[in-house]
Amino acid sequence: MTQLDTDLALLADTVLQPGFVGTDAPDWVRRRLGRGLGGLALYSRNITDRAQVAALTAQLRAENPDVVIAVDEEAGDVTRLDARTGSDRPGNLALGAVDDIPLTETVARDIGADLAAVGITLNYAPTVDVNSRPENVVIGVRSFGADPALVARHSAAWVRGLQSAGVAACAKHFPGHGDTVEDSHYDAARVHSSREELAAVALPPFAAAIRAGVRAVMTGHLLVAAYDPELPATLSPALLTGLLREELGFDGLIVTDGIEMAAVAKQWGVGGAAVRALAAGADAICVGGEYKNEGIVGLLRNSIVTAVREGALTEQRLAEAAARVRELATWQRIASSATVPRAPEAGLRAARRAVRMTGAALPLAGPPHVVELDTPTGIAVDQAMPWGVAAPLAARWAATTAERVTADADPSWLDGALAAAAARPLVVVGRDVRHHPWAVAARAALLAARPDAVVVELGMPEPAPVGATYVVTHGGTRACATAAAELLTGQS
Repeated sequence: MTQLDTDLALLADTVLQPGFVGTDAPDWVRRRLGRGLGGLALYSRNITDRAQVAALTAQLRAENPDVVIAVDEEAGDVTRLDARTGSDRPGNLALGAVDDIPLTETVARDIGADLAAVGITLNYAPTVDVNSRPENVVIGVRSFGADPALVARHSAAWVRGLQSAGVAACAKHFPGHGDTVEDSHYDAARVHSSREELAAVALPPFAAAIRAGVRAVMTGHLLVAAYDPELPATLSPALLTGLLREELGFDGLIVTDGIEMAAVAKQWGVGGAAVRALAAGADAICVGGEYKNEGIVGLLRNSIVTAVREGALTEQRLAEAAARVRELATWQRIASSATVPRAPEAGLRAARRAVRMTGAALPLAGPPHVVELDTPTGIAVDQAMPWGVAAPLAARWAATTAERVTADADPSWLDGALAAAAARPLVVVGRDVRHHPWAVAARAALLAARPDAVVVELGMPEPAPVGATYVVTHGGTRACATAAAELLTGQS
């Protein structure tokens, strides 16, 4: 290998942020870090508890003190630190519903303090997408709301709070995933807005985050025809260099959403997509949600080096990207000296304030029977994360009974559920029920037989209340469920 190849390989390693399997660093990760790997992304598969994460990040930093250690901790329904228990904080939609800027900043600062204590230096959050399309099932409760001004002010507050604790924030998914119906994990999500519509709705939160000093922005695999009818934003110079850098004035780190996602990898391959992203203006390549071994790191590095040798990517652009990774590492060394006290009570306080109720049949007269409609969540939400209101209700009223109903349940479940609830209150719980026809029908059948049933929605609220008593939490986290249980039992 020539000196040029060696230099290019080091630059390529610097811009990669791969994932891996295990709660300890595998040999290949430690070896790659020693050779200059610039970043790593942790997922719930790497996390058991805080002490273990702290030991893991110390192990990683022993091999490369400047490694950027990232995690996707939105701290709402999308959590990695608390994937086994559910987050004790509400997500963005609940914070937007409360609309208390100091509270949002406090919650984000507590997240930052939590992450800093275990050695995390980059958080792939906040989600600053404006939820402008009600049928969007990808963003939903991850957004602060549908009003661009509200989303902008809370995005800025979240950035300020997180970064005050010494952890870099990453606003996503540029230039806005809210006006889509497709999931970019599977295909490019299409944004049909004009440039004027984007400027009025999707872009203000990114501009606000930039003004607040956000250290990173994550690209979305979004086909935005108004700027580029052929290439998703992650691969588009018009969007990354033209819009984000030149028009919005962002000079921090641009990191891609998972480069292995089908929206970009299906057509260009993982290596080809990484090269195109770097050429378009991205500085760091996130990979590892599904591809999580040494082979993918070698493939990406070789693809990048070959692209420079063959002229598809300039050495100057690669060096510029690597320099921005190092700039973030320098910032985190300085920022990590911040000592910020935790505010763990802020999460539950925010969740309580976010609960909304229509009707007056609360608190319940006694221990209820709870029917939880088990609708699927988006792929960004850990599928094993516990959810529901039955558990916190049972913690308060031991005689609470419960069952879960799925789309393929035997039709006899309805008679059984009504029989179980015959002599007690009935509580019907769901997450984004309106997006699932089977769940809408199941809830309607329960309400037809028991019009007095209390409906609890742990996802996006519906346009009009459902049932005589309708409770909305604006999220399905443990904190949100606890706040709902307190309301139902009169213990709030």
